[in-house]
Amino acid sequence: MTTVVLASASPRRHDLLTRIGVRFVVRFPDVDESPIAGEKPVAYVARLAFAKALAVASSADELIIAADTTVDCDGVIMGKPRDRNDAESMLRTLSGRAHLVHTGVTVRLGNQGHTEVCTTSVTFVPLERATIDWYLATEEPLDKAGSYALQGAGAALVASVDGSVSSVVGLPVHVVIGLAARLGVDLLSSPVD
Repeated sequence: MTTVVLASASPRRHDLLTRIGVRFVVRFPDVDESPIAGEKPVAYVARLAFAKALAVASSADELIIAADTTVDCDGVIMGKPRDRNDAESMLRTLSGRAHLVHTGVTVRLGNQGHTEVCTTSVTFVPLERATIDWYLATEEPLDKAGSYALQGAGAALVASVDGSVSSVVGLPVHVVIGLAARLGVDLLSSPVD
């Protein structure tokens, strides 16, 4: 029996795996998430997902799932805001336009592993000052990449999503299932712990 390990402290990733019936344990990776100078958003999330998968202790029969998500607006990485002013600036930048959300996923079993990046386009409605103030007051944007949560009150800001909704939330479930299958683990029907 394969034990599944989620290398993430994210409650959203926890919830997404739970919803598809995967039982797992959580181990928190200790990884510096600072971008490297000149690093592109896709390379950034792929690097961090891989680093997180390697950062947790595991045995050869444990399937490690790690991920990292960022918002990409015109090639600029928009991570979690530093403070309320930074969150407001990000929301103003995203207002009324499309941006990309990239989630890098690494699935590892022993010495074998695969990394893939899932990219989704998200378009915001034009945001009035009152809407930005309302959303900031929820405090939801303060710990989210790009300063919004599609699965929360931030849904009110989104006009459309072209691609994987679960990827925007933080874990493209179809990618996880596919990468696990490449390692011989069927997350949907095999008995997993």
